[in-house]
Amino acid sequence: MNWSEMFFQNWQGIVRTVIVGALAYASLVLFLRISGKRTLAKLNAFDLVVTVALGSTLSAVLLQESIALAEGATALAVLIGLQYLVAFLSVQSNGFAKLVRSEPSLVAHQGTFCRGALQSQRLTEDEVLSAVRSNGGQSIQDAEAVILESDGSLSVILR
Repeated sequence: MNWSEMFFQNWQGIVRTVIVGALAYASLVLFLRISGKRTLAKLNAFDLVVTVALGSTLSAVLLQESIALAEGATALAVLIGLQYLVAFLSVQSNGFAKLVRSEPSLVAHQGTFCRGALQSQRLTEDEVLSAVRSNGGQSIQDAEAVILESDGSLSVILR
């Protein structure tokens, strides 16, 4: 094992990483600005996948010399374009929206927990109670409804 190459190989790789990294980052910021606020909104499952894919693509462009900046920028544009297309189709078609997004779930109603919903959504009573307290309630009896939204947040409607 060559210990010195583990920490430093050559200046060419470092210079490439700095130049390509700055340009790839600028490309990503530009594409995100073009795609609009929806891309940066709270993440549902589909948005999370796109975000992880964007990060993975950016890191590959930065660190793999075999990937040219133009190819990386194209990959970023394709991912953001597909995310935009899915968001557009979701607004146009309820059926498509149901296909790519989960529905909100009622996890507490009229001061009592909906135990089946808690179990199927893998939520604990303590997590729901924390959301109730964060919204000004003291106990589950203070909640008219608690809804697990499609982005994973808990919405609380107090009595």
